[in-house]
Amino acid sequence: MQNALLIGLSRQMTLERQMDVIANNVANANTNGFKADHSLFEEYLNSNAREDNFIGADRRVSYVQDRGTYRDIGQGPMEPTNNPLDMAIDGNAYFAVQANGGEMFTRDGKFSLNSTGQLVTPDGNLVLGTGGPITFQPTDHDINVAPDGTITVLEGTAKTDSIRGKIRMAAFDDPTKLTKLGANLYAAGSATLQPDAKSSSVRQGYVEKSNVNSVGEMTRMVEVMRSYTAIANLLQQQSDLHKSAIEKLADVPA
Repeated sequence: MQNALLIGLSRQMTLERQMDVIANNVANANTNGFKADHSLFEEYLNSNAREDNFIGADRRVSYVQDRGTYRDIGQGPMEPTNNPLDMAIDGNAYFAVQANGGEMFTRDGKFSLNSTGQLVTPDGNLVLGTGGPITFQPTDHDINVAPDGTITVLEGTAKTDSIRGKIRMAAFDDPTKLTKLGANLYAAGSATLQPDAKSSSVRQGYVEKSNVNSVGEMTRMVEVMRSYTAIANLLQQQSDLHKSAIEKLADVPA
């Protein structure tokens, strides 16, 4: 295969992967707490498609290599909801939840109560406090969540606050190492839990929106589509050129 075709195909393969990443970001532009992904590319130098006797640095061919993706852990905008059970973390920590038989993590603080009075995520996973799942009593009202995550309520006709638990905020040395599991959940992966999350605080009555820049992602999508089309046209021109050359050579008298 000709070098021009190999280079073009390598670029088209990376563009296809980039389009998948962009499409996933756009699809989650309205997902609470979603963190956008971005593609990483690098130049890959290799010898040309056919080894020959011409040795020299100028014979190297530059391909495009898809190194993977990286996660943008920047905080998304805070949206007020006026729901006392909704919470958002101001900082890089994560809510700890009980899911898939273990402890998982999320930035989606759109919480509610299940039939037994336990604080749960939209998917029904238990929200964990420093002492386990957080449970409210049927007579609880005037729920208040302090910046450090402590939840207090007024129970029945009582005039003094009762503590129902403290939201567990999990901080990591490098949040980009968390493993995405889908459904807005993360596993610790190779990230190391920190002993405390003093740099983070809870905001009651807010949810963190996605940090996806919709306009930017749509612009990148158009750029990728145009690049893919331009390379496809270039490859077609190369193919037509080779076909024409072969046809002309076939007409040369022996």
